[in-house]
Amino acid sequence: MKKKFTILGCGSSLGSPWITNYKGNLKNNSKNIRSRCCAHIQYGELSILIDTSPDIKSQFLKNKIKSPDAIIYTHEHADQTSGIFEMRPFFWKNKKKIPVYGSYRTIKALKSKYTFCFIPRHGYKPIMKPNIVKNQFKIKKKKQILSVKPFDVIHGMIKATGFLFEKVAYISDCNKIPKASFKNLYDLEYLVLDCLRRSKHPSHFNYDEAINLIQLVKPKKAILTNLHTDLDYNYLKKKLPANILPAFDGLSFNF
Repeated sequence: MKKKFTILGCGSSLGSPWITNYKGNLKNNSKNIRSRCCAHIQYGELSILIDTSPDIKSQFLKNKIKSPDAIIYTHEHADQTSGIFEMRPFFWKNKKKIPVYGSYRTIKALKSKYTFCFIPRHGYKPIMKPNIVKNQFKIKKKKQILSVKPFDVIHGMIKATGFLFEKVAYISDCNKIPKASFKNLYDLEYLVLDCLRRSKHPSHFNYDEAINLIQLVKPKKAILTNLHTDLDYNYLKKKLPANILPAFDGLSFNF
């Protein structure tokens, strides 16, 4: 059975380069062209999306993703959610609502910001079915069943959600792990982790904090994502030990 995880986008909230063509310290390298954070899980026939970035349309087309069976959301910020309206053609194509999973806070915010996706408006049919998750939940399609465990992480002034499935954890936006969530980070094959920039930030791990966490929980491999314009791909590749990789758009691994 095919079990593949793909980082669709690994850039920070403005991606790189910015709309102004600002590139910061980034050299000319296709791996420094970063769309906004988003990921995809292929689990047999089951296709699961993590977040709907503003770049979701091009991410789907580049990675030849045919359809999502479900979407899981880390939190409600615009760089993770504002591509939600791009999901409408899948509702038209499949003729069924897309199940959406997230914390109480996230689902409440999505229903408030993107009401038309969940409640009939002006003759438009809702395209999504919301599911609030606190504990481990299952996503099913035919014989495929993926068990996913959400856990709280601190993202500045809000709680965001990390996700654990099999031995892979994904934490795209975070500056602190609560004690109760640490148990989800040991004995991992892969840890995909927020690493915004070199200097400290009030709502994201910086480089040193991300590396310290990785050294503490010791995953077999770690991948740094949510990369800002001061973290050049080749700079990171040379600096990092062999078991820690800088993300790039389209990076995938089998699990």
